[in-house]
Formats: sequence, C-alpha cells, structure tokens
Amino acid sequence: MVRQAINSQNAPAAIGTYSQAIRAGDAVYLSGQLPLDPATGQLVEGDMRAHVRQVFINLAAVAAEACTSLDSAVKVTVYLTDLSHFGIVNEVMAEFFTQPYPARAAIGVASLPRGAAVEADAILVP
Repeated sequence: MVRQAINSQNAPAAIGTYSQAIRAGDAVYLSGQLPLDPATGQLVEGDMRAHVRQVFINLAAVAAEACTSLDSAVKVTVYLTDLSHFGIVNEVMAEFFTQPYPARAAIGVASLPRGAAVEADAILVP
C-alpha cells in the first residue's frame, strides 16, 4: 500500500517526528492537533471554547490539504485534561460536523504537549 504524507501550511507544523496526516489507500489519518495558531505556533488566546474551535480549525485545514473535509470523518478522538469540558466539545463539534456524526471517543489525560487542555485527531474516509 502506498502511503502519502500530507502537510498544510494552514495548520501548525508538526512538532515531532510525524506528519500532519497520512493517506493510506482511501483513508486519511489526521494526527492530533492542539489549539495552536498556525502562524505563531503558540496556543491561541481565549477560553476553552476558543481552544476547542482552533483544534477543529486545524484538523479541517489538514483535511482540506488532503482534498477532503471533516464531513468525511468516520472517527474522532478528543483528549481533554479536564473532562468537565466535554459539553463544550459537543457544542463546538456541532459547528464542524453534520449528521451522521463520526464515531468518537473522549479521553481524560493528565497532560498534553505545550500545556494544551485539548487535542483531537481523526480518521477520514472520503
């Protein structure tokens, strides 16, 4: 199977030894995105809602680079340092996804890179 790396200038650059996404066959695997401003590489200003929104903006930018969109998502995993923000995730996801919604897992974690409070990744099947 041929694998193709996908990288978008409209999303934060990878901060490690990984690609922003990999296309393998018809599927596109989006790496976890933090609420980083692509221009500065820093956490965005604002409340938790702004942070969750930036995560999905970044995922959408990488999906667009792969010539698809978050409408193709079949699985999303959200990582939160505080699961009390789960309701905010639901509200913001409704801005980015339509029915049928992708399968999803929300996982509580002790910490995330760069001190972020949220991260998400996705699997797309265009």
